[in-house]
Amino acid sequence: MLSCALIALLALSGCAARGDGETQTYFPEKNQYGTYDPAPTAPRQSVFGSGGLNILGGDKKKDEGGGGGIGVNSFLWRATLDTVSFMPLVSADPFGGVIITDWYTPPQTPAERFKVNVYILDRALRADGIRVAVFRQVRQGDNWADQAAAPNTAVSMENAILQRAREFRMEAEARR
Repeated sequence: MLSCALIALLALSGCAARGDGETQTYFPEKNQYGTYDPAPTAPRQSVFGSGGLNILGGDKKKDEGGGGGIGVNSFLWRATLDTVSFMPLVSADPFGGVIITDWYTPPQTPAERFKVNVYILDRALRADGIRVAVFRQVRQGDNWADQAAAPNTAVSMENAILQRAREFRMEAEARR
């Protein structure tokens, strides 16, 4: 047992140093997407070449607004956060595309409150790439009772988010 440990120790000690006695250290650097790249200067290599494997054909657009750090369309994400910024947030998941607000009571109507869940469903900026669910409660005595929100409230919020996302996209194209 002791001899096995000694052999393992010698083998590991030989792996630690280069020929000149110096250890080689790499410091990861942030890439353009804000994540750390373990080998920033090395070209990406793949078994299938630099372009990777494209099974179904078609060339994905590079700037569809998908962004490097999030899993959904960045224009829709920013527009949603901008549109619901007056409400307190409970959760914002940029990878799953879910934004959940806490209950918000408008100053004009203190006997009712609203909550919004927004689901970003696509990486493309499309009208069907977003869904909004609006919840409404009305105070009855000391308790809150669920009530239906106006039928057009969710659609109005979806339209406001889409309009803001289009504005963000036009601003981004103007900067190019």
